[in-house]
Amino acid sequence: MKQMKATAIGLQHVLAMYAGAVIVPLIVGAQLGLSGEKLTYLVSIDLLMCGVATILQAMSNRFFGIGLPVVLGCTFTAVAPMISIGSDFGITAIYGSIIFTGLFVLLCAPIFGKLVQYFPPVVTGSVVTIIGITLIPVAMDNMAGGADSENYGAISNLMLAFGVLVFIIILQRAFTGFIRAVSILIGLVVGTIVAAFMGKVDFSPLMDSAWIHVPKPFYFGAPTFEIAPIITMMLVAIVSIVESTGVYFALSDICDRKLTEKEITKGYRAEGLAIFLGGFMNAFPYTTYSQNVGLVQLSGVKTRNVIFIAGGLLVAIGLIPKIGAITTLIPEPVLGGAMVPMFGMVVAYGIKMLGNVDLKQQENLLIIACSVGMGLGVTVAPDLFAKFPEQIQILTDNGIVAGSFMAIILNVFLNELPNKVRKKTSHTTQEVAS
Repeated sequence: MKQMKATAIGLQHVLAMYAGAVIVPLIVGAQLGLSGEKLTYLVSIDLLMCGVATILQAMSNRFFGIGLPVVLGCTFTAVAPMISIGSDFGITAIYGSIIFTGLFVLLCAPIFGKLVQYFPPVVTGSVVTIIGITLIPVAMDNMAGGADSENYGAISNLMLAFGVLVFIIILQRAFTGFIRAVSILIGLVVGTIVAAFMGKVDFSPLMDSAWIHVPKPFYFGAPTFEIAPIITMMLVAIVSIVESTGVYFALSDICDRKLTEKEITKGYRAEGLAIFLGGFMNAFPYTTYSQNVGLVQLSGVKTRNVIFIAGGLLVAIGLIPKIGAITTLIPEPVLGGAMVPMFGMVVAYGIKMLGNVDLKQQENLLIIACSVGMGLGVTVAPDLFAKFPEQIQILTDNGIVAGSFMAIILNVFLNELPNKVRKKTSHTTQEVAS
């Protein structure tokens, strides 16, 4: 029974991140004009390497792995840069830059780990809140039937989405233990069955997919190394690290575990290793997936065992496309109904973390106000920085990234530097007095 519960929750984690994981190869592959066969390979190898990356991060040895219930997937921040690199330098330059960037993160992980002092509760709480807030529009679009859907906002879509949401809430309130832990999964299954009777489930992906997929290193050719793509992808990696740091602290708070500099360094190192391996296998840069944070809180299961299962399932899905195709049957309104409580939980935990901040200090209020405002602002007005150079847009066209950098920078100028000046002045005064 215990193993069944762990497997069900592991499957929930896969379903929670699946849409976000496959959308990256689908967008990049389509923009680069890949054939149907190559696009299928790209999606399959992406899912397989998501599983490998997740397992590497969940491990905790001397060298890598933060040991938290973290799920990794390809970062959406890299989509625009990869399309630009592929268009200008060819697809092999994408993977050359990814391999180099993986080495960069691996080697610089200790340096990134030392920067943890610049992530006090006012920063991490703001970042986690921003993560949750910026995810909510994704859930809303899915509830309506998908951003580009012809029947966007149709009553049938909204009824289905709200039906799933209400059903999950009922399961959460009426049951404890196993049923409550897998309430999201039950909601997705029941919602998909109802959607099938409504004619909203397309079974063609299941029918058309192959049974076996064999991974091939350098499937698209030997990697090429170009200066501009490498610098661009390194910036993407730094951005992903900022996003991952917020997820680390959110999960550490949920799991009642205080993270050390060494553990955070191992987390960064695991991501670097995953990026490096992804480049060899023609996959993508990886980051921690924030949508799975809410699932950890909703299920109440905080053990790494379910994450290892989720990673194993992703590897299996990557090797057997027919299995992966089953998850594509879930209609977007059903997925959107389940996303609301998951993403909302991320916001709730960010607010909880901010409860530990001294809100009597005007500086802290200003950090929260500006960072959350910037994160939400960029999310609802994505073209705000459209006229900036592409290299700068990497830092500004994502609400999570823009808000996170705002929180970090403001904390340095409003808290860290003044504190250092005060300490230095106090020390000098004491020396003079003595």
